[in-house]
Amino acid sequence: MTTRGVLYVHSAPRALCPHVEWAVAGVLGARVSLDWIRQPAAPGTWRSEFSWQGSVGTASKLASALRGWDLLRFEVTAEPCATAEGERYSATPDLGIFHAVTGLHGDILIPEDRLRAALARSQRGESDLEAELAKLLGKPWDDELEPFRYAGEGAPVRWLHQVV
Repeated sequence: MTTRGVLYVHSAPRALCPHVEWAVAGVLGARVSLDWIRQPAAPGTWRSEFSWQGSVGTASKLASALRGWDLLRFEVTAEPCATAEGERYSATPDLGIFHAVTGLHGDILIPEDRLRAALARSQRGESDLEAELAKLLGKPWDDELEPFRYAGEGAPVRWLHQVV
């Protein structure tokens, strides 16, 4: 079964860009050439988007291939398909990697054992429930990546068309 998704490289130093392409090519088994543009949120870095198609699990392989580079900010998404839920991976140098399972409409699906554990930590006074839920939803990663998601002038535009 195949799925598709998008790799968003939010910021990478210029010297790292070819290595990102090689890592993605290694996962996909085909030559990859990304279109790089300057990242205005972090001068001296570059950004790119790449739509991919592959077998279920490709998103996790892409995230694993890119996760060890300290100066890289990225996200990988995979759409749900008949045999698997969707996925979202977000990575920043400060926070590391975040993984979430996503449903048909892009909502994050949190397993009940993770919710129960967050509630238990909160009830024991180890943490604040609001902070625990924010982490389960990836809010710290969203907060850090949001300035990088806005591509600025010169970014490619993807037009979406509604089919009725």
